[in-house]
Amino acid sequence: QVQLVESGGGLVQAGGSLRLSCAASGRTYLTYTMGWFRQAPGKEREFVAAINRNGGSTYYTDSVKGRFTISRDNAQNTVYLRMNSLKPEDTAVYYCNAVPAVVGGTPLLDWGQGTQVTVSS
Repeated sequence: QVQLVESGGGLVQAGGSLRLSCAASGRTYLTYTMGWFRQAPGKEREFVAAINRNGGSTYYTDSVKGRFTISRDNAQNTVYLRMNSLKPEDTAVYYCNAVPAVVGGTPLLDWGQGTQVTVSS
């Protein structure tokens, strides 16, 4: 079973940037489309972005289009989420997971611990 470890979160002012990382163990990582999710306090977990196995196809939810960029380095078994022009409403715990398709779907793996992103106004 692939294990996921997210990192890179922190406290940033509105308009700032962060880059999140998701390190995956196991060679089967290479076969997965990978996605980022987030969960704000009191809200359900939300699908944010995804990238297919070779990085040739990506998807973003409308609220982050033009501000977030998902990428992956298969040699390092790592998926990234570059977040620019951050807004207070981006505040959440961010998680990565494998998904059935680039447009989302039921996550396939156990959740990691996530990484907290807090955007101050």
